[in-house]
Amino acid sequence: VANKMATPGPHVQAKFFTKQPQFNVSDDVFSVPATVSTLELNDLINGLLNSGDGDGESSRREFDFLVDGEFLRVSLNTHMQNKGLTAERVVSIEFLLRQQAPNPSTAVQQEDWISSVQGDRDSILSGSYDSTVQVWTTTGQSLVTGAGHTEPVKAVAWVKQVASGGQFLSASQDQLIYMWNWDRETGAAVPSLCCRGHARSVDCLAVHSMSDKFASGSWDKMIKLWSMGEADEDEEVVPQGKKKAKREQLGVTRTPLMTLQGHSEAVTSVTWVDGVTLCSASWDHTIRTWDAEAGIPKETLTGSKAFHSVAYSSLSHLLASGSSDRHVRLWDLRSQKGVLVESTLTAHQGWVSAVAWSPTNQYHLISASYDKTLKLWDTRSPRAPLYNMSGHREKLLCVDWSIPDLLICGGADKQLCTFTYSDLQTSIPDRQQGN
Repeated sequence: VANKMATPGPHVQAKFFTKQPQFNVSDDVFSVPATVSTLELNDLINGLLNSGDGDGESSRREFDFLVDGEFLRVSLNTHMQNKGLTAERVVSIEFLLRQQAPNPSTAVQQEDWISSVQGDRDSILSGSYDSTVQVWTTTGQSLVTGAGHTEPVKAVAWVKQVASGGQFLSASQDQLIYMWNWDRETGAAVPSLCCRGHARSVDCLAVHSMSDKFASGSWDKMIKLWSMGEADEDEEVVPQGKKKAKREQLGVTRTPLMTLQGHSEAVTSVTWVDGVTLCSASWDHTIRTWDAEAGIPKETLTGSKAFHSVAYSSLSHLLASGSSDRHVRLWDLRSQKGVLVESTLTAHQGWVSAVAWSPTNQYHLISASYDKTLKLWDTRSPRAPLYNMSGHREKLLCVDWSIPDLLICGGADKQLCTFTYSDLQTSIPDRQQGN
């Protein structure tokens, strides 16, 4: 290792540190060649760790290196020039275990395009262009099919899941939103609410995690807020007459609590930022935030093309967006300077149809695209994704990361696909235990 570091030419003074305590090394200052890459730095760190083990037999580990908050993907001197860092000071270099690639897990063939997916605990909810909503095990076994919509289902969302079943929502091109009661024992899902109010296809849903409300967005340019509470005495239950059996099957009719008006084109995505703030994306090239209690707009963020998806991370406090311009953008809604694009993640060759944050890692997110790929990103590596998950035959329409160790996607190849993910930064075997 020392010989590799003793090459002629300019050198940089560097100190190494890690937040993964089982890999602590001495805080000595090392003189490393300015042209050093992650390969040589891996040799150095592995040499230091193995010499500390005493037996010298430890297995080699692959690390990534952070310099000034960004992963080293080029030579050290090029990286420092890009970041405006001077070689006159000692450079602090953080190292951490390299994230492993997600592994393909299941691929379930369905009847038609898959428009939306959402995981919860041990189950996956999916909506399809065949007008059905389905619940699956994470290994791809069908648990229940909900048939009631007359047009393609465009959005699905879990309300709650319990041992005996649960409740979920589905929204459709038929302009309706159903809330379903699912009984695991009987294998049946029955609509308990039929939410009417939109005048065009309903394309997105967002359930409020702390109350019995949810939001919907539609091609009618409107966002509507609804209650999921028990039916009131005065709500229309079942009209008498010949249609009684049919209407009984489709639940109580419910009208919206509130309508949020402001977008000039279709609303493609809605997500809750906090207990009061709702965020929406639209084909009108804007992302808007709303005070959902007062029913008033707050901020408007403007892009160059149509937005298809927004997702908020309560860990990083960043909003991710996917757009027709092929970029994933990260926005800081709390910035004192007004809302700014924190960074732009550019690698897709087609429309970015969906984005989702890791529920446990503030730096990780995934994006799905019409270019038939799913990409895993680390926000500290904005110039390139960590991994590409390809092999899909058609454009991807939806993605979900609600279950920490499972990435879920679907699209026009009619396959519900999952990938297993192991987060090395939150679950690391202890080196001292000899693992």
